[in-house]
Amino acid sequence: MEHQHKYDATGKQLCCTLEDKINHESEKHSDDDGHNHEHSHESTSTFKMFVPAIISFTLLLVAIGFDNYFTQTWFKGWVRIGWYILAYIPVGLPVVKEAVGSMRKGEIFSEFLLMSIATIGAFAIGEYPEGVAVMLFYAIGEIFQTLAVTRAKSNIKSLLDQRPDEVTILENKMAKIIKASEAKIGDIIQLKAGEKLGLDGELLSETASFNTAALTGESKPDTKSKGETVLAGMINLNTVSQVKVTTAYTDSKLSKILELVQNATAQKAPTELFIRKFAKIYTPIVVFLAVAICVLPMLFVDNYVFSEWLYRALVFLVISCPCALVISIPLGYFGGIGAASKNGILFKGSNFLDVMATIQNVVMDKTGTMTEGVFNVQEVVIKPEFDKNEILRMVNALEGQSTHPVATAIHQFVGTIDTSIVLQNTEEISGHGLKATVNGKELLVGNFKLMDKFSISYDIDPTSIVYTLIAIAYDSKFAGYITIADSIKEDAQITIEMLKSLGVKTTMLSGDKNTEVQFVAQKLGIVNAFGDLLPEDKVNKVKEIKSKKETVAFVGDGVNDAPVVALSDVGIAMGGLGSDATIETADVVIQDDKPSKIAMAINIGKQTKKIVWQNIGLAFTVKAIVLILGAGGLATMWEAVFADVGVALLAILNAVRIQKMKF
Repeated sequence: MEHQHKYDATGKQLCCTLEDKINHESEKHSDDDGHNHEHSHESTSTFKMFVPAIISFTLLLVAIGFDNYFTQTWFKGWVRIGWYILAYIPVGLPVVKEAVGSMRKGEIFSEFLLMSIATIGAFAIGEYPEGVAVMLFYAIGEIFQTLAVTRAKSNIKSLLDQRPDEVTILENKMAKIIKASEAKIGDIIQLKAGEKLGLDGELLSETASFNTAALTGESKPDTKSKGETVLAGMINLNTVSQVKVTTAYTDSKLSKILELVQNATAQKAPTELFIRKFAKIYTPIVVFLAVAICVLPMLFVDNYVFSEWLYRALVFLVISCPCALVISIPLGYFGGIGAASKNGILFKGSNFLDVMATIQNVVMDKTGTMTEGVFNVQEVVIKPEFDKNEILRMVNALEGQSTHPVATAIHQFVGTIDTSIVLQNTEEISGHGLKATVNGKELLVGNFKLMDKFSISYDIDPTSIVYTLIAIAYDSKFAGYITIADSIKEDAQITIEMLKSLGVKTTMLSGDKNTEVQFVAQKLGIVNAFGDLLPEDKVNKVKEIKSKKETVAFVGDGVNDAPVVALSDVGIAMGGLGSDATIETADVVIQDDKPSKIAMAINIGKQTKKIVWQNIGLAFTVKAIVLILGAGGLATMWEAVFADVGVALLAILNAVRIQKMKF
């Protein structure tokens, strides 16, 4: 089927640029286990990509040998020209075709046109070896660019292999293999040891151990118990397990992650967008300058020789080709996204790599970000005039309406919800707690701000207790409180130290009790910490930081803190496996809940940006020097080849470095 070009609202073509072509080739090359490469709709091996260059190189070497070392009487005139044309065709013809194709699409000043003019011009003035050599090295450079992009994408594309195509389901206690996409909610999957799970589900076996590397970037075993959620991409490590499908194939966490990663390179960083615009302006200017170099000296130079000035103009054209910039910069961002994915950090676009590199403030939530988010009841204090068991049963029933970690802790402490308790007029009061009517009397469960809001008097000082306090009022009287504690994540403290070493300021904002927030902040070494905050208070605190013209990353669950995430320069979600909304909301998703990945994400952003700017500096510096030398007649086609292909290859090698870095 013929390719259909894409255009924007103004009619400007969006596809078939050099970068798109390289990306397209790399995607084809990485198909079929990475061993096949398709060009002009023909499948070829990686080796065959180099065949035209090998043929051209061999013919060129023989011709140079006949010219300089093994002189042949017959190697003259049209035979010599024909030989060099034969050497040129394998590498030159595809580029000339691309140039013609680009002009038909309205892209007149493309790098293909620059190389075509320069090499055909070299033939026109009798510089046959140089004409072939320039195109040969250009073709080799383009192949290496394709392979480099393929490699840069490999960390990202490896995720695409994490979802098995087939699953074994049990039908009438008989095993049956079907396509994973055909499995329905409620089907029972039989998972053998070593097999990957194809869909999200609920574990039916008593226990099972899973390798979660596909989702978290780490292969540490994770033991699940009956009833717990298991996700597509997890590998069963021990005995045969059974899993009940709870989510459709296309809605699984892994599917969402794959979609996110596949779309990540579509969101371009400002540097990439600038280089694209720059190349579109730069290339026509260079063509006109080359024409000027060839023609204008006729008016000022006494002994003007057309072929000499044409040669200088052709050298100028070869040097000016923007390939090193157009390819090595996106390649740097591919590498950054790939390195992050390998470490369980998902960036929604290369633009967020740039933002992370400039982050000056990390504002974080407490629960689930710096602490485990797993609460345990520490103490229950109920007034003597109330029946303790009855109050706890009512509180448990009301908290059953909430998914907050505190509600889970109370449920685990009290046990099964008493279904005989009838709740009426249940209401969640944002930033305060829950309210309902039980047996015709008002039940309030939340923080002490909730008590104040309903004018419930109490005889304790909430600030004197470090732990999270859940206040209870029944029938307009203070009934008592429950203390709940959360544990700090093991790598939370080192995270703060890492952020400080990167020159990033840290702030903790939480709706939890201020004494507990200060207690955690002091342990971690966070100077700025604020508790007892409502969602709008968090927004105001972030606005304060932004008013200083400083960049802010907010780290939270990406759901409850949506207003703050929207306000911050980049939203980072902890534990992308826990919530679909997290993946939807955040700009960066940390898949394994480790806060240390915050510093790693910033570091990856900084290293990516550094490499991108190194490539820009290298390309501009070398090209500027050789352009000046070329215009002055001091640089030959060979220097021009280095300034173009050599710089491109050096930039590519520099760009792929990020994939080897340890973060």
